[in-house]
Amino acid sequence: MTDHRPGRFPLRLRRDPADWAQQRPTWRDAAPRLIGDALKRALARPSGNWFVVGGSRAVKDGRPYGRTVGGTEVVLWRDAAGTLRGGPGACPHLGAPLKDSSVRCGTLICHWHGLSLKGAPFAGWEPYPVHDDGLLVWVRLDGVGGEEPTAAPLVPVRPEPAGALAAVYTGFGVCEPEDVVANRLDPWHGGWLHPYSFVDLTVVGTPTGDADAAHDAFAVDVSFKVAGRAVVPVRAVFTAPEPRTVVMHITEGEGRGSVVETHATPLGPDRSGRPRTAVVEAVVAASDRRGFAVARAVAPVLRPLMRGAAGRLWRDDLAYAERRWALRAVGRFPG
Repeated sequence: MTDHRPGRFPLRLRRDPADWAQQRPTWRDAAPRLIGDALKRALARPSGNWFVVGGSRAVKDGRPYGRTVGGTEVVLWRDAAGTLRGGPGACPHLGAPLKDSSVRCGTLICHWHGLSLKGAPFAGWEPYPVHDDGLLVWVRLDGVGGEEPTAAPLVPVRPEPAGALAAVYTGFGVCEPEDVVANRLDPWHGGWLHPYSFVDLTVVGTPTGDADAAHDAFAVDVSFKVAGRAVVPVRAVFTAPEPRTVVMHITEGEGRGSVVETHATPLGPDRSGRPRTAVVEAVVAASDRRGFAVARAVAPVLRPLMRGAAGRLWRDDLAYAERRWALRAVGRFPG
């Protein structure tokens, strides 16, 4: 195994420039049945009916935040104490979109006729259970999930916030959540579909079929491209703790302990009846290096760059997920 322990310098120089066409083909290893079985186990795990709505920073004081989840309109806002509140996105009076309303002193005020909601049941409007984990906001929709509800979502283990740098990217695709999850459970495509980011990718461990998601994992040795022949080698482990989430942990190498969480949230059909899914990806970077404190200090500058890097990858990965759904929709997907 390549030594991925952090040294004095995190960068390594490859002997030769990466040649996309000369890398080892991975199609034999990326067996449809192996990926499909890992996906089935992920889809069978409980979610407690919790769905990621977006980043915590998106729900700001004084402004409501709305999204349709599984065909259900949802509105979120913060009360006077900053606590997350949420419920149906239609006003119980005449159906106004509450996401376009105002929040004053923690009270949601409908902009059509001034009906006020404080987050408690009122006039047929019933709040939804919501959760703010400090990075992402969640809503529990029992009618959409159809599972046994839980008091809180299954939040992946992350680095301590005080020592980490985090950013949240959101993208949208014409597909279902399982197509997004399937993409993330296929690590073999990384070097081929994303040559601008990854080289020397080798899958060194595949799922065991264990019901415990922590042991049902893909392990990958890969180098992140920096510039020219400069790369950062790491080991990454992918797990699917629930049906709409895949988590990548950096377990060896630079940034050990860093996490990338990919959450797939069903939105509902578009005007043509095709399913739409939101990808909410949280990147939580950590490092023991002294210089990382400087990165945290300039977090407002780095977060857009982190979101841009995630967006570039998801431009290709959403095309992958959309293609997978299109083939499944006509019964032509080989898996």
